Amino acid sequence: MNGFIFTLILIAMGLTLFSLVAGVVLMAKGGKPNELYGNKLMRARVYLQGFAVALFVLAFFMSNAHS
Repeated sequence: MNGFIFTLILIAMGLTLFSLVAGVVLMAKGGKPNELYGNKLMRARVYLQGFAVALFVLAFFMSNAHS
């Protein structure tokens, strides 16, 4: 089970990084794509980051429960 959660953490972190970089690049370029997707990517980053933190907390409590 810990391997599964670890994999989910890595995926969530990767998606968070992708949405952050894509959002920053769009904001730096400006224009119509930024107007359409810039805020959506930053909002997605916040949700993904929250999901990753929740997985970290879950993994922490699961590791303490088996000690």
